[in-house]
Amino acid sequence: MLAYSKVLLVEGEDDKRVIPQLVEANGIKWGENKKEWIVEIQALGSVEKLLDKEELSIQVRMRRKTLKILGIILDADDYPANRWQSIRNCLIEIYPDIPEELPPTGLIHPGEIKVGVWMMPDNKERGMLETFLQFLLPENGKALWDFSEQSCQQAKAQGACFKDCHSDKAKIHTWLAWQNPPGRQLHQAVTERILSSDSPQAAVFMQWFKELFEV
Repeated sequence: MLAYSKVLLVEGEDDKRVIPQLVEANGIKWGENKKEWIVEIQALGSVEKLLDKEELSIQVRMRRKTLKILGIILDADDYPANRWQSIRNCLIEIYPDIPEELPPTGLIHPGEIKVGVWMMPDNKERGMLETFLQFLLPENGKALWDFSEQSCQQAKAQGACFKDCHSDKAKIHTWLAWQNPPGRQLHQAVTERILSSDSPQAAVFMQWFKELFEV
């Protein structure tokens, strides 16, 4: 097993596929295979597994002797302040001086193991990965985006059974269904420049990533 000194924990497989493609779209090679990765990225399956102290997802990784930098990306979902307090509670025993509020540009905290936190979409608003990806819409795609929002609202009124908390997922996948080619996956949309990687919000995320992982 490879012993990486830099590890990035994410919630799900979409995050695991999208983040490397976004990094590469901004000019940083991630690596063709796992041996070449600049950062080991691990999808834990859910935010509960990431934050559950019984799972010890964060604490176990911090015991690795080779670990020098740990990054954590998670969704704010509906209650950003509560989500930040949950991740802060997981870190405060190791970093007692961790700030009470998550910085708007993401957390980068020094220590024997440097730790960083980015909360999707922008460290302050409700949302998730798909909310962040809305920031990457090209200028000529925003009218169609408005129509996809209206379509999802109408579909919901007609009995579409997606949960309200997943409305951002429904909207972006609806928008992608109308692109050429239709129905690209999220990471493919970044790779193929259907979503733009040079938006101001993407730049803030990339600055956090580069500073945290020293790339």
